[in-house]
Amino acid sequence: MKKINCILLFTLLLFGTQISAQQLVHTPVNPNFGGNYLNYSWLLASANAQNPFDDQDLSSDFKNSALSGFSDSMKRQILNQLTRGMFSDNESGIGNEPGSYEVGGLYITIEEIRGGSIISIIDSETGEYTEIIL
Repeated sequence: MKKINCILLFTLLLFGTQISAQQLVHTPVNPNFGGNYLNYSWLLASANAQNPFDDQDLSSDFKNSALSGFSDSMKRQILNQLTRGMFSDNESGIGNEPGSYEVGGLYITIEEIRGGSIISIIDSETGEYTEIIL
């Protein structure tokens, strides 16, 4: 019986002592959420290392041929002439009369409506379609 009392007394002394604790504070890692700004480069390098996608589309834009650049330049000039023709009174051709035009791979349709004009531009190479309502 004395042995049980000793064990009970030892247990009470062991668990009866004052227990102290500290407050847990969460510090985010990401600097966007209040973390340390020095973690930014590490997070970016880690994300780039895990990125399975390759930027081949971006690199192909810089490797355009001279013929492709010329074609793009011509399209910009044609669209510029179209806009000048819509907003001026000169007789430059495109942009003055309703109708359909095919110039340099662009199909341009100009329609007069009651409130103004509708210009539809279709790029035959890429299939892009733009509609401008004036």
